[in-house]
This record gives sequence, C-alpha cells and structure tokens, in this order.
Amino acid sequence: MAADFASLALSPPLLEVVAELGFTACTEVQEKCIPLLLAGCDLVAQAPTGTGKTAAFALPMLEKISLASRTPTALVLCPTRELSAQVARDIRKLGRRHAGLRVLVLAGGEPRRRQTSALEEGAHVIVGTPGRLLDHLRRKDLDLATIRFVVLDEADRMLDMGFEDDMQTLLAAAPTPRQTAFFSATFPRSIEAMGRKHQSAPVRVTIETPASDEHEVKQFVMRVEPEHKLGTLRWVLEHHPHESALVFANFKASVAEIESALAAVGLSTGALHGDLEQFDRDRVMAKFRNGSTRVLVATDVAARGIDIAGLDLVVNYELPSQPEIYVHRVGRTGRAGKPGIAISFATSKELLKLEAIEAAIGGSLTRTKRTRDEDGNVAAPTSAPQHDSKMDTLRISGGRKDKVRPGDILGALTGEAGGLAGTDVGKIEIHDTFSYVAVSRAVSAAAVASLTAGRIKGKKFRVVLEK
Repeated sequence: MAADFASLALSPPLLEVVAELGFTACTEVQEKCIPLLLAGCDLVAQAPTGTGKTAAFALPMLEKISLASRTPTALVLCPTRELSAQVARDIRKLGRRHAGLRVLVLAGGEPRRRQTSALEEGAHVIVGTPGRLLDHLRRKDLDLATIRFVVLDEADRMLDMGFEDDMQTLLAAAPTPRQTAFFSATFPRSIEAMGRKHQSAPVRVTIETPASDEHEVKQFVMRVEPEHKLGTLRWVLEHHPHESALVFANFKASVAEIESALAAVGLSTGALHGDLEQFDRDRVMAKFRNGSTRVLVATDVAARGIDIAGLDLVVNYELPSQPEIYVHRVGRTGRAGKPGIAISFATSKELLKLEAIEAAIGGSLTRTKRTRDEDGNVAAPTSAPQHDSKMDTLRISGGRKDKVRPGDILGALTGEAGGLAGTDVGKIEIHDTFSYVAVSRAVSAAAVASLTAGRIKGKKFRVVLEK
C-alpha cells in the first residue's frame, strides 16, 4: 500500500499545498526518493516517464531552499525547453506557500539579454537546458557559488542529445559539498560513470513500470503508403474519439504539411518543432493544454517534456529512427491509470523498423486497417471535422511580474463586468509577462470585449484572441 504524504517529514506548508492539489497517496518514486533526498543523500533514480518524479525532487528541494536572499540554491538540468518550462511550473505550483519564491527558466529559444536581466534580479531555483546554462555561466551571467541542490532530470535523454560535455562542465562548476540527484528512464554506463565522478555515495532507486499500466496503451500499426497517409490520418482522428491527440512526424516539413492539411478541413491544430521561437512554443502548448487545440503535430522535440493530462491518442505518422524514441512517443498517452491508444503508420519500406520496435517492446503491435463499406471500398474521411474544440484562447498582456493571479482573471471574467458563467472559463496559465485563459468559443468575442473594457487588479491590459 502506497504511503500517505502526511507520513513523510515534510513541513506543514508543503503538506497543505499537496492536499490542495489533491495528492493523497505517494507514487512509488515519491515514496522511495523523498525520504532519501530529505535526509541529504545523493541519488540515482531510474523511473519511467509519468511516475511523478518532478514532485519527488521538487518537494525536498523546496524544503531546503532559503528564501532569505534571492540567490540560486537549486539547479535543475532538463533536455528540452518544454520540459524546463513544465518543471518550473510544477515547482512554482508546489512552492506557492513559499512567499517570494522565484523560479527562473534558462533555455534556448528566448532572447539571452532578457534572461540576463532576469538573473540580475535574482532567483532561488534555476531550471534550464545544458547549452543555455553553460552559455550564461561562461558569460559570467550565472553564478553557481550558492548552489546546494542539483538535479539532472531525464539524464539519459540529455546524453542522447549530445549534452554530456556540457553536463560534466556544469556539474564540475557547482560547488561541493552539495546534494546531487539524477533521474533517468534508462541507466546507461555513462550515467553510472558521471555519478561516480560527481556524486557522493549515491543511493540507487529503481522503479519498474507498474504491471497495472502495461496494458493501459493499446498499440496498433497500419500499413500505409506515403500517398495515403494524410487521408488515413483524418480517418484515424475521426474514428478514434479523443479530446486531445499528439501526431508525431520526423521532420519540420512533414509537420507543416500535416498541420496545414488538418487545418484546411477545420480541425483545431497546432504545430511544434525546433525552429519555433519561445513565445510561439508557449502559445502552441498553452492552447493544447487548455483544449482549444485538439491536435498537436510535433517533431521529437516534443517526445519528452510534454505532460498533458488525459492525452487520449498518439499517432506515429512517421516511424522514428530508433525504437527508444517510439517508446517515449507512446509514453505520452495512457498515463495515471487512464487508457490510451497509439497508432503507427508503416510503409512497405519500413518493415525492418517495425520489427526493431516490436523487439524493443517485447511484443507485437496489433495490425489494423481502415474499415470498408458494403461495396468493399475503403471508407473515406468525411468532409466536415467531428467533435472539434469548443474552446478559444485569450492572451492577456499581464502576468506574474504584474502580480496577476488566476483568481484575478477568473474574477474579471465572471464578475459583474465580465458576466461569464464559471463553466465558460477553462484553464488559466500565468507566465512572466502575459497570461493565457481558455473560454468557451461561443462567448470568446464577448470575453475579449469585457476584459478590454474592464480592469484586472485595477489595471488595463491588452487582450487578444489567439488564432
């Protein structure tokens, strides 16, 4: 039986936040790692994606942070900008009883000068990608002298992406004694060697994939030649009910082609790839998280670091080059005990890739194909999209630096001036200088008008409807 959070040696403020967020029983990685990290141990934790590892290191980290001065106490390395942003959001959420807590993201895709200015203002927790962190370190913008807690999140993925030298340099630059924790889905020898060099008597924790989760994702494969892929994708999206679907392609050009084709038939679709600026990435992900975009088409920059509650469907429009990438892609769905479906397209030239994937997962993908009508013809997708998004996204030009909170936006929308029902308002995301809020499509124009005419926390902000 899983331990209760109340049984852990966490302070009352953190236990209050955990309770408010609806967490009761710990996951296995939290139950095993939190006591060790609270005790000051260095740690190497091998745990599958989606097991609650962020809280496993964030709660002990928050317990150890001193808020007395705005100097960095904790450093978290992540492989992608998306995961860095997700981890920072989770730390802020768990640390909302820590008055004045400042969590700063340092990752590519955002102007370096803006990050340098933010560093000058100070922060308690730094979360970022190895390349950008090292860049700031070499420019002397970032000072690690006060770091006491270092986490490498998805360490194996950072190694896969060629960050080993950067990781080694950053670990060597952080002062000792300190506490260092590695979290990784796999345990290559290079991580073991890095642990010997940069950790002190690390404790090894291994979390197996729960048996109850093994069949949560139904995995199918369809033989589809390139010229039929777009039509088959539309058929899949129509015949497999979903609130949100993630479609993977291998190249930016493929992502653009797919996104354009789906948008042309009226589907709420977004595209995510490595060439997007940070502002555009934030916008795309906010709309996907809040449900105003139902289908996200992405390259493997999104295979790690995207955590969407209730993701129903993953489609591999193109098979990945390596079986391990397939596992990461499919791991986006069927999480937290919820069922999911993964459908992969395989051309006649990709049978060896398919065999390698099946060998890696230790089983066969279920063969399936498009249904046929009474005359034996392959069923075509309908001309009109089915069950498209009922939400729109508004962007407000005020955020965390303006002291704007979700309750302020909700109040402005549902109060006397706004007049919206609470059921018309969806997810609210607060960023540093702007915010996103999902509202029912039927009232989105009225919401823009009321927020533009009114005030939030006594201030006027620009409000636009995100297309």
